[in-house]
Amino acid sequence: MVRKIVKDKSFYYSDPMYSNYYIAKLVNFVMKWGKKQTARKIVYNALDIASKELKAKPDEIITNVLANVAPSVEVRAKRVGGAVYQVPFEVSPERQITLCYRWIVDLARSRKGLPMAKKLAKELIDGFNNIGEAVKKKESVHKTAAANRAFAHFARY
Repeated sequence: MVRKIVKDKSFYYSDPMYSNYYIAKLVNFVMKWGKKQTARKIVYNALDIASKELKAKPDEIITNVLANVAPSVEVRAKRVGGAVYQVPFEVSPERQITLCYRWIVDLARSRKGLPMAKKLAKELIDGFNNIGEAVKKKESVHKTAAANRAFAHFARY
C-alpha cells in the first residue's frame, strides 16, 4: 500500500500591526479575491471596536474567542458495512482554529445591515463573552458528538 503524499503546512507570518499569528490567520479568513489590505482594514477596525467595548487588548480578545468557540470534538461520517454512522472524533488544534474562524467569519457575513468590521466586532465580542451564534454552533457540535458516542468504537477502523 502506497502512502499518500503529505503536504507541508502553510506557514503564516505574524501580523505586521499586532505581531500575532492568530490575527494574521483571521485576516486570511476574512480576505476575499486576494484583497489582503481590505481584509486587514476590516479586521483591525473590528479589533479596535471590540477592544474599546471590552477594554481588553486585541491579543487577549483573540485568545479568549479561540478558547470559547473552538470545538474539541466533531462528528464525521464513516461507512461500515453499508450503513453510514456519525462517528465522533477529537479535533486537532489546527482544525479547532480553522473551524472557529470559519464559523465566526461566516456568521459575521450573514448578519445584515452593518459594515463588515462592525459585524465581525460583534461576533468577536459575543465569542469573548461566551454567548452568540458561534458558541451555540460549538455546543450543537458537542451535543451531536455526545449523542453519537455509542459509535466511537468505529473510529479505530
